[in-house]
Amino acid sequence: MNHNLYCHFYPHFERAPEKVLMDTLDGQRYRYQDVLSLSRRLATVLKELGVSPGDRVAVQVDKSPEIVMLYLACLQIGAVYLPLNTAYTDSEIDYFLNDAEPRLYVCRPEALESARSIAEKAGVAHIESLGTKADGSLMEKADAAEETTTVAEVAANDLAAILYTSGTTGRSKGAMLSHENLASNSQALTKAWHYGESDHLIHALPIFHTHGLFVACNVTLINGASMTFLPKLDIDELLDLMPHSTILMGVPTFYTRLLASPRLDREVVANMRLFISGSAPLLAETHEAFSERTGHAILERYGMTETNMNTSNPYEGERRPGTVGTPLPGVTVRITDRETGRELAQGETGLVELIGPNVFQGYWRMPEKTKAEFRDDGYFITGDLGLIDEHGYLNIVGRDKDLVISGGYNVYPKEIEQIIDDMEGVAESAVIGVRHTDLGEGVVAVVVPKSQGAVSETDVLTALKDDLARYKQPKRVFFVEALPRNVMGKVQKNQLRDTFADTFSSTFDRRDATA
Repeated sequence: MNHNLYCHFYPHFERAPEKVLMDTLDGQRYRYQDVLSLSRRLATVLKELGVSPGDRVAVQVDKSPEIVMLYLACLQIGAVYLPLNTAYTDSEIDYFLNDAEPRLYVCRPEALESARSIAEKAGVAHIESLGTKADGSLMEKADAAEETTTVAEVAANDLAAILYTSGTTGRSKGAMLSHENLASNSQALTKAWHYGESDHLIHALPIFHTHGLFVACNVTLINGASMTFLPKLDIDELLDLMPHSTILMGVPTFYTRLLASPRLDREVVANMRLFISGSAPLLAETHEAFSERTGHAILERYGMTETNMNTSNPYEGERRPGTVGTPLPGVTVRITDRETGRELAQGETGLVELIGPNVFQGYWRMPEKTKAEFRDDGYFITGDLGLIDEHGYLNIVGRDKDLVISGGYNVYPKEIEQIIDDMEGVAESAVIGVRHTDLGEGVVAVVVPKSQGAVSETDVLTALKDDLARYKQPKRVFFVEALPRNVMGKVQKNQLRDTFADTFSSTFDRRDATA
C-alpha cells in the first residue's frame, strides 16, 4: 500500500477537475486541473535537478498559490518539504541549510544572488527562485517541462516534511513529520470540524508553519474543498470575503483586530459556519466579545510543530473559553507529575503528554534530544503545563519550556539572550513574554548593564536587528541592577513577568523600570 499523503489529495483532482481550488484577490482562479498540471510539471523539474525520494527541498519565498503546487510536487516524488519562515535572516538560513543539507534551495527572485552565496557555502547542489506572480527560475523551468504522473511509493513513517522549531538552548531543531503524521491529522480534523467539499476557507495565514500549511491547506485538499488565498492579513479583506466563505482559520490576533472593526456584525458573518483559533492562547474576553458581536463561538484548538493538532473544542457542544477542548480521534492526552512522570488525577496541574499517529518521528539528526522528549511507553512530553477539568477539557495553564508565543509564532528566549549577553556592556539578560492585546504576548528583554549607562535600549535592538527574525526581536528593553533569583540561583522569570506585566497597557510608565 502506498502511504503517500499525495494519494489522499489526488482523487479530488480527478473527480472535480473544473472546480476552483484557489482564487486570489487579483482575480486569479486555479482549478483543480490547473493545480494538478503545474504540480506535475514542477515534479518533473525537481527530478531533473536530481531531487530523489528523501532529499530535502528548502523553501523561503513569499506566499503564493504556486508554493502549494511546489509542496504537492515534493510529495508526489517523495521529497521532504522544508518551508522556512520568510522573516529569517541570512545567518539563520545559513544554519538551516548546513543542518538540513537540502538538495535544492528555493528563494525569492530578488534574493537569488545572496542566497546562492549562502547555499553554495553550505554545499547545496541547486538554487532556484520563485516569485509571487508565477515568476522566477523555477517557474521558467516548469513552463517548459512535461508532466510527471508517477507517484512515489512511500511507507507510513517516511518523511513528508521537516519543520524547524526553536530550541530552549539556542539553535532550532528540525521536527520530522511523516506522511502518516500529516494524513492522520487531516482526517481527524475533517471529522472534528465537519469539513467538507462545499467549504470555502479564507486563507490569510503564512504557509511556512503547521497552521497555514498542514492544517489549512491539507484539510482543504483532503476534502476537495476550496479557498481564497490572501498574501497577508487584512481585516477589511477578511470581512469582504465572509459573505462568500464558510471557514476562517486564524491566530488570536485575527480576532482582536476583527473586533476592532465596526464592520464586524452578525450580518457580515451570516454565511460563515466556523471560526477557528490556534497557535497561541485566545483570551476568554476575546472569545466572549466575539460571540456577543457575531453569535459565533470561536473554536479553539491546541497543536504544536511536533504533533500538528492534538485537541479541539467541539463542533457540536460547548466551546469553553480558556480551554482547548478534548483529544482528537486517535490521540490520547495525559497529565503527569513533572518530576516523577506519574499520571495525575483530573484537575491536577502537570506536564501535558500525548500519544497518537500525529506525533512526529523525532528531531532531525538529534537522537539524544529525541529520546529525552519521549517516555518509555511512547508518550511525547510537550513541555506545556495543563490540567483536564471536570468536563474533560484540556486547559493549558503555562509552559514548562521557556517559550513566548507572539502573534502565533514561537519565540525561545535563550536564542535572544545569548546575543544580548555577548554585547559589550551587558552583564546578563532575561527575555520574557508579557500580555499584549494584539499579539497575545509581546517580547520584552530585561538587561543588567555592567555599569550605569553602559548600554541603551537602542544599542540592544540594533544588535539584534540583523541576526534575528523581526518577530523574535523585543518590543521593549528595560534595565535593572540585578535579576531576581531563587536560592538555587535560577532566574525567577515569573517575578519579571509580574513586574513588567502591564508593559503594553495604556497605563504603564514607559520609563525604565526597576525589578
